Amino acid sequence: MARRGKPAGSERPLPPPLPPERRTVGQLVGEAIRAYGASFWRSLALGIPVVVANALVWARPSNDLSPALVPATALLIAISYVLALGMVMRVPVWGRDGVVAYLLAVVLFLPVPLLVTLFVLPGLVWLSLVGLAVPAVLVERLPVRAAFRRGVALARVDFVHVLGGLSTLALVIVISQFSLYFVLREFADNTRMIAAALAALVVSPVVFLGSALLYVDQEARLRSRDER
Repeated sequence: MARRGKPAGSERPLPPPLPPERRTVGQLVGEAIRAYGASFWRSLALGIPVVVANALVWARPSNDLSPALVPATALLIAISYVLALGMVMRVPVWGRDGVVAYLLAVVLFLPVPLLVTLFVLPGLVWLSLVGLAVPAVLVERLPVRAAFRRGVALARVDFVHVLGGLSTLALVIVISQFSLYFVLREFADNTRMIAAALAALVVSPVVFLGSALLYVDQEARLRSRDER
């Protein structure tokens, strides 16, 4: 009989998380948050390039769509992505492979702002299809051409998971940033820009860590399919 005041089975342990080859999108987000908490300060630093990129955009008038912002944003966002891959995969990012992976990430991020201005989904589809080429360079140490083929193969093994994962991470970041923005704006008379910068700094690392974990999921799915 269960003790009074505690429902029966309340002390039953939680089920273990699914392995990467069967991990759901919800668990992907959960594992990204877990990785964030396990190395908080290093993960928080991933948000600094995002804050700088946002500051460059905010410094422009609303009607000024300067082409220089696109490569500047790609240069900054690629830093966070490659560093997140190094943290999740526990591989060095300062050698030759890290430099090649960074330059490849910059090139792949270049069309994203243009695609997002049309509609968010094309940008997510593009990153889902080719984005895994970056960890193929950094982790598997493949040359760029082979990394593209490997990245597409990893994406195709479960494209719904990749696209759904990136879409969910994007939705989480938008909702969390807006929520945190409105909370911070009400305290100590924070300006809107400061509140938005703090929100981006705190929340954006989840997206990069989750994107890095997508490589783990897809690599496990492809390996499991090949074994079968």
